[in-house]
Amino acid sequence: MWKEKYKQKLMSIEEAILSLPKRCTVIVSMAAAEAQGFLSNVHKFKDHFEKIKVVTCLDMGYYDFFLQKDYENTFHLHTWFFSDSTRKSKYQNNLDILDFIPNNLHMAGLDKVMAEKEEGNTLVFWGSCTPLIEKTGYFNLGISNVYEKDIAENADIVVMEVNQKMPFVHGDTEWHINNVNIIVESDWDIPELPISEPKEEEKRIAEYIADMIPNGSTIQIGIGGIPNAVARLLEDKKDLGVHTEMLTESMIDLFEKGVITNMKKSLWRGKFVIAFALGTQRMYDFINHNPGILELRGRYVNDPYVVGLNDNMVSLNTAISVDLTGQVVSEAIGTQQYSGPGGQLDTHRGAIRSKNGKGIIALRSTAKKGTVSTIVPMLDPGAPVTVPRHDLDYVVTEWGIVHLRGRSAGERAKQLISIAHPNFRKELEEKAKEMRLI
Repeated sequence: MWKEKYKQKLMSIEEAILSLPKRCTVIVSMAAAEAQGFLSNVHKFKDHFEKIKVVTCLDMGYYDFFLQKDYENTFHLHTWFFSDSTRKSKYQNNLDILDFIPNNLHMAGLDKVMAEKEEGNTLVFWGSCTPLIEKTGYFNLGISNVYEKDIAENADIVVMEVNQKMPFVHGDTEWHINNVNIIVESDWDIPELPISEPKEEEKRIAEYIADMIPNGSTIQIGIGGIPNAVARLLEDKKDLGVHTEMLTESMIDLFEKGVITNMKKSLWRGKFVIAFALGTQRMYDFINHNPGILELRGRYVNDPYVVGLNDNMVSLNTAISVDLTGQVVSEAIGTQQYSGPGGQLDTHRGAIRSKNGKGIIALRSTAKKGTVSTIVPMLDPGAPVTVPRHDLDYVVTEWGIVHLRGRSAGERAKQLISIAHPNFRKELEEKAKEMRLI
């Protein structure tokens, strides 16, 4: 029965793209789950569309429709999180095709649905999935459910791009063929993200942070040199748990060493709770049909209230700069968008709601080979604040830790100067006095 229905809905990539309305918004799955069949081919059908808006998050590939000037008048790309390819489009190729969507990750999907519906746009979800389970008629959304299921439930047209290589992930990840309009088949490799080796300053930062994570903690650890360095220093811990938007490679290492057991969690005991996974093939093999992984919607996983239900929750995220009052910029350099907020504010707020929780922002004290301080008197004009100063908890650099919750502006300034690079402390003190902070 379901196999026959599959055949009836199956189209080639070309047929599927040409079946879309001439004016529409197409939202694709996130990061390594992005629908490469669609993204790699849609530019070939420029003449079919009057206007097509494509919405992505953390693009892994380099796609012609947003990298070539020829497509500017027809295609528009909106993204929740800049990556190397979208930065290239915006700042290297100087294309106007690309726009950024400010967001809190746990509300990103439904906020976008609301915006598109208000504009009267036809909404298409073009998702990635595993092959059909012929016995039940279900697909599996695979390695990302940050916004995917929310979008699919509200879309006018649902296209599923079936990939034999997509891992099957347990959780709120099922989607039935009855709720699919079009099926296409692809065979692309799942993109991998190489492990980032920590620098010396990052290793020193990690030493401070590792001491802040007690046995039995539930952790959310982001990606990059500092989180990787922290994970390596957690090998003597016991009974850690995971509640995180993004599953990272370092968590698998800690699980295999018996450090992560998920058995002391106060929410979803025994389970890795995640919203998406991005790493190497080793990770994708690890999560495939793994009953210890529970992939739930980002709307749930990153809801600060839900995060805060985990006792002893520790959220670790990195930043680009912090001003002397505690405003954190993690996604941009001045007005130039570099990445996105992701779930940083979600998990940070959740952690400080948690019983005995900690929200940690970590950054190296300098940038540009030591020539500029990342602790600054004031933020650059137009720089977006990712974590407001009234939410800030702990800040860590290679020079130490400060705890800023409940501190006055003057106390914050003094403490942040104490963990700035020594080369910049005198200058920061002078600026703080000029600003009448101290």
